[in-house]
Amino acid sequence: MEPGQEKSSRTTIARRLGPVVALVVAAVVVVVILVATPSNDEKNESSSSSAAVTEELSPTTTVAVSESETETETETETETTPVTSTTEVKLGGPSYTIDPDTESPEGVLSYPRADEMGIADTIDWGERCDTETGQVRIPWFFRIPCWQPFEGDNGGATDRGVTADTIKIVYWTPQDNDPVMAYITDAIMNNDTNADVEDTLNKLIEYYETYYETYGRSVELEVVTGSGLVIDAVSARADAVRIAEEIDPFMVWGGPAFTTAFGDELMARGIACIACGLGGTAADYAEWHPNGWSLTMSAEQASLLVAEYVGKRLAGHNAIHAGDSDMHDQERVFGSVYEGSSETAAETNERFQTALEEYGVETVESISYSLDPATMQETATNIIAKLKAAGVTSVMLSADPVAPRDFTREATAQNYFPEWIIAGSVLVDTNVFARTYDQEQWANAFGLSTLGTPVKEGEEGSINRYEWFHGEEAAAADTIGVIDPYPALFYSILSATGPELTMENFADVMLTFDPTTRGVTIPSISFGYSGRWPDHLEPDYRGVDDITEIWWDADQVGGDELGVSGPGMYQHVNGGQRYLLGEFPESPTEAFNPENSVYKFEKTPEAEASPYYEPISPAANN
Repeated sequence: MEPGQEKSSRTTIARRLGPVVALVVAAVVVVVILVATPSNDEKNESSSSSAAVTEELSPTTTVAVSESETETETETETETTPVTSTTEVKLGGPSYTIDPDTESPEGVLSYPRADEMGIADTIDWGERCDTETGQVRIPWFFRIPCWQPFEGDNGGATDRGVTADTIKIVYWTPQDNDPVMAYITDAIMNNDTNADVEDTLNKLIEYYETYYETYGRSVELEVVTGSGLVIDAVSARADAVRIAEEIDPFMVWGGPAFTTAFGDELMARGIACIACGLGGTAADYAEWHPNGWSLTMSAEQASLLVAEYVGKRLAGHNAIHAGDSDMHDQERVFGSVYEGSSETAAETNERFQTALEEYGVETVESISYSLDPATMQETATNIIAKLKAAGVTSVMLSADPVAPRDFTREATAQNYFPEWIIAGSVLVDTNVFARTYDQEQWANAFGLSTLGTPVKEGEEGSINRYEWFHGEEAAAADTIGVIDPYPALFYSILSATGPELTMENFADVMLTFDPTTRGVTIPSISFGYSGRWPDHLEPDYRGVDDITEIWWDADQVGGDELGVSGPGMYQHVNGGQRYLLGEFPESPTEAFNPENSVYKFEKTPEAEASPYYEPISPAANN
């Protein structure tokens, strides 16, 4: 039997409860540079969700967002359906499907399950629970259900790194002066230090342990700074050995993603990690079960979505969005540029080219580059010259977030103005990085993004929930969006795993919860056998599943991800509608149409709003 197929009572109840995790994957880890048709029910769900958001958008609000303050309090109706057999109980935000014949593991009881059993009113859920909705009292639509406060014996040392009181977690971070990381972060003036990150992580842990059930245990965090550069496999492997032999944690968060050595060594020693640099195929993840997990979609998953988008929406049509008007009457000629430092980059590109061929799309030039700041200018000169000589009208770009700055400047220097198609690039789809690119070139940029459509500052996001809880700005305010997903995922799964904490039980829950609710302000994620990907990509050990279409509006003024106001913002097509594999329409792209696009919601869309709650004081936990 394949990993994850065997169903325990723990995994079955997790699936019946639906999305036990709804984390913020509004940004992905900055160092991750490399990058089954859905059922009718899923398609209908997507259509209704998108329609709900689109209906409330007028042409005016999709183009401009007021800077005035808005109220976020929204009344949430509670609807309870009589239970017969299997019943869907709607509790505020996401819905949870419950099987009344399923038994929870001992000591594990969610509000939806208790409500179905008719005993919810007999339980003291504590001040962290909103018993009107059955969800934790966090002002966020994608919050998890309440879990019954645990009392009794949690089993003590149930696994490595676990005691009756603690769960040992390691967070890996690069050196403050790592030149490769500096190449990336200096471009956006991110000056958060490792000390800032450690402080913010510990305070995030305090927040999650206030609202999520941990069964008597608290995370004991140890931050490990890389002994070498993020591209160095030797030092990465040495870091993994040191973590295993000197710390022996339950789990590791993060890693040097330019090499697979760190993750390979950890998992070979039986230590689980999330986004620790594991590359390769779905089979590679299955081989390391239950120890390898990722927050982002895999390179192969991204390539399938990009190929479908290009094949259905771009191929066979003229390059009307190129900066060179002579290309407007020419059918698109595609070239691709991709970051090739990873051991698996060439193989991933081959799979991408194969996927394009299935739609009849030919790539006349496919060029890799290495992320080397010292040679980037020379690299850019050669790449642009090759693309121009090949007559490429449309460049599919799968890049790190800084290299497009050099590519676009060089393209202008060579008087070459193609379409720039954002194709699986990490953080290229953020406003803060896009503003560093040649704006005459980037005015012709459009493509795909896994990021959700943003909401005005103060409405949603990791920064706002941190400040809501702690009453102060995070020390790592520039980085919190890429570190918060680790504890968000971990505590969501921990709450559903129960007191018998082992990595096998934790993985059972990961692989069997239903996909998270779909929206427009946040991606939907799933693991395991969701049916969202072809059979050869399941079980799925990656997170994000859906994607949205964007285009660069060089004239739109607004605040970027660091809160800096200025010109240049990504617009999200069709009100931020998101697509799973198989859902792209066979029609020309709707990019560069301000009438159907939104760059930022003034307030959270009604379909994704939540009630407002006063925070529980952090001092209450001390």
